[in-house]
Amino acid sequence: MEAKATANYIRMSARKMRLVVNEVRGYEFPEAVDILKNMPKKAARITLKAIKSAAANAKVMNPDIAEEDLYVKKIYVDEGPTWKRYRPRARGRADRILRRTSKLTVVLSDE
Repeated sequence: MEAKATANYIRMSARKMRLVVNEVRGYEFPEAVDILKNMPKKAARITLKAIKSAAANAKVMNPDIAEEDLYVKKIYVDEGPTWKRYRPRARGRADRILRRTSKLTVVLSDE
């Protein structure tokens, strides 16, 4: 049985998120939570929240499931919409600022 959770419009580039996400792919749920709790990155907190949400979704679908049986089957980050902003520069010009967002998808399984 698979349980899925997504986090959309995360205010962080997908490239930075992938550094954290690649560390927990394939681990069992308790181990992944321990790794993320001890990681000093903003992306770790966001990923931890999504993994816990997927575990809660699994618990709703099957109340008899134990969290120790779950593992991270799939976890990936895609680019979200980019916010375009402008910054004033000298001589009446403007520079474009791209504020990147990302989408996180977590799939936990017990099989």
